[in-house]
Amino acid sequence: MEVAVYQGKDGVSASTQNNALKRKNLPTGHAEEIAISHSTFKAQRLKWSDAEGGPKNLLKPKRQKKGDPSIVDGEGAYRGPWARYEDQDQAYEDEAAIAGEELASDEEYIEEAIVPPTMPALPAASTDYADSLETSETTEFHGDEQFDYQGRTYMHVPQDLDIDLRQEPGTQKNYVPKKQIHVWKSHTKAITSLRFFPSSGHLLLSSSADSKLKLWDAYHSRSLLRTFSGHTKSVTDSSFSPSGTTFLSASYDRQMKLWDTEYGKCISRFTTGKIPHVIRFNPSEQNSHEFLAGMSDKKIVQFDTRSGEMTQEYDHHLGPVNTITFVDQDRRFITTSDDKSLRAWEYNIPVPIKFIAEPYMYSLVRASPHPSGKYVAFQSGDNQIVVYASTDRFRQNRKKSFRGHNNAGYAIDVSVSPDGQFVMSGDSGGYVCFWDWKTCKMWHKMVAADGPVVCAQWHPQESSKVATAGLDGAIKYWD
Repeated sequence: MEVAVYQGKDGVSASTQNNALKRKNLPTGHAEEIAISHSTFKAQRLKWSDAEGGPKNLLKPKRQKKGDPSIVDGEGAYRGPWARYEDQDQAYEDEAAIAGEELASDEEYIEEAIVPPTMPALPAASTDYADSLETSETTEFHGDEQFDYQGRTYMHVPQDLDIDLRQEPGTQKNYVPKKQIHVWKSHTKAITSLRFFPSSGHLLLSSSADSKLKLWDAYHSRSLLRTFSGHTKSVTDSSFSPSGTTFLSASYDRQMKLWDTEYGKCISRFTTGKIPHVIRFNPSEQNSHEFLAGMSDKKIVQFDTRSGEMTQEYDHHLGPVNTITFVDQDRRFITTSDDKSLRAWEYNIPVPIKFIAEPYMYSLVRASPHPSGKYVAFQSGDNQIVVYASTDRFRQNRKKSFRGHNNAGYAIDVSVSPDGQFVMSGDSGGYVCFWDWKTCKMWHKMVAADGPVVCAQWHPQESSKVATAGLDGAIKYWD
């Protein structure tokens, strides 16, 4: 844009004025032709029009008043941030005036009315919405008969075996398994957790990424007994109650569900709106109706299964919670998280009594308490299993670390044998590894799958039986 800029004579010295008169190219002074942008010109014009008493705020049109929030319609109604500019209304009025002008003699008035289309009414079936999938649980019994000749279900601990399953776990001396004796196949995706029935171990519960949980018979025909369906996404964890009559499941659909082990009914549902990563029943008798869940939003929440309400919230971690382990006769518990720290808590008190975070620590992704009650073994992200004391000090036992396997990138189970003699872990290369607890030396390493072995659990009663599972969906039983 080319404009002529006027240079006034006010405030200029006499000598300068004489020189300017000589170079005058206009009667009022000297004008030069320069090129400036449109915005600079507009700013200059406004500046000089303001200085000369011209109209102000040409760039800022006035808005209508916001109105009174208590008035919904009519004069003075609330417009808030939707208030128009005043000249905007004028433009609408001008358009309306043009539209209302009389037609010329040779024009014909045409009414352009929009006729609403006549749609047929929707059939009743299309508006009969299905129930929410989160509340539509189903179960299927797969066994030959639900009751035996005495009217007992699969919950009855079998007594026609070589071993007494009613004795205290850990009374038998454990040995490392040598061969595979059975494979359970029914899940279509990766197994996410394996849980033996508390104390007796005559049933095995598995959860999978196919959103289902399955209950298997560990003895007799070793058949599939029941399928529990109700989650819409992958199941992350499961936990039996101390009595085994009920169990909990947690899933990526943000739901935690309490199931009846015997008949498959979903008793209740719990949610905080976040994803539960780990879930654990309180093992003590007086608090066996309560459970803890480690969530993706860094919190550990405590629920009462009787009322269905959240009773406590432990909020100190800085990352998603990975493990919850009850220690010290179930009066305390230890939690670990993706924030590479370990915290110990008194049950029901939401302030940590111990916080451990060292620069050399990695995320502790799985945990297993030692039967003595003095230690907890943790699967560390740097291809080792580390041990922490679970008594008052909660400090790391530097002399005990189990190495020789690969776990980086996977949350791989660690399990201590019921007599405390061996430590077992899966491996990202498809192995199952066994170490001696006292010497920390690797005892045995065997191929258990083609892909990573993520689940591994000792049988609570048998001397050398373990269950393993991986990403292929097959559960393998070893002896």
